[in-house]
Amino acid sequence: MAVKAMKYSRQRAAILSFLKTRKDHPTAEIVYSGLKEEFPNISLGTVYRNLNQLVEAGMIAKLQFGDLGIDHFDYDTASHQHFVCSECSAVIDLPMENVSQINEQAAKDFDGIITGHKLYFCGICRQCLDKGIPLKGTCEK
Repeated sequence: MAVKAMKYSRQRAAILSFLKTRKDHPTAEIVYSGLKEEFPNISLGTVYRNLNQLVEAGMIAKLQFGDLGIDHFDYDTASHQHFVCSECSAVIDLPMENVSQINEQAAKDFDGIITGHKLYFCGICRQCLDKGIPLKGTCEK
């Protein structure tokens, strides 16, 4: 996706800068909390609006994972996979080889056109395992 030019905004620049320092794929509420001290008059609505403008401009990615129902935001717009903890809902980058061939594999016996895929992995993150949370055999909470 090509990056679109946007009019400069201090708040938008601060949101982008905040996301650049994060690898935990924060929600809008976390971004809002992180900027509240620097911008005491910023509203959650302003954060949501600016996040969506940054997504539309191709500068950040909006991530949605199944039934979690919460949008997460990622500064890294390059194609990569994610892991979602089924206990604490943490979203973590998952370093692995490119899986782009999955489109061709899916299309092989499909009577239609595959244009892309959304893939994430789930289980229990290290922090939850260290707390003794038992492993479940599902991606659902």
